[in-house]
Amino acid sequence: MQIDHIALYVYDLEKAKDFFIKYFNATANSGYYNKTTNFQSYFLSFSNGARIEIMKRPGIEENNKALIHAGYIHIAFSLGSKEKVDELTNRLKDDGYNVISGPRTTGDGYYESCIVGIEGNQIELTI
Repeated sequence: MQIDHIALYVYDLEKAKDFFIKYFNATANSGYYNKTTNFQSYFLSFSNGARIEIMKRPGIEENNKALIHAGYIHIAFSLGSKEKVDELTNRLKDDGYNVISGPRTTGDGYYESCIVGIEGNQIELTI
């Protein structure tokens, strides 16, 4: 068994799509639009087969996105090396995204950093 994809509601679908394409080399499908519900989505695919579905529809409720809360917290991207973690962390920081930890080696041996990415969602960068 494997996880097929994760899904994320966003307010700005195009901006979210562009974020994952720019920083994580995602490839987007042509998108989906349901005229009846005004639901829109893209599937974003990554080189290893992982996918994220980003979605938008009217009536999305505001979420305070506290950094520490019950439920899903972050998505982690394995970049392959410390140098790539450092490079992408610095690139995101230079582009105005908040780095909330790292890059560092954690107590359990992970080399990682964590940023607040598109629309306040946490993203972990690791080897």
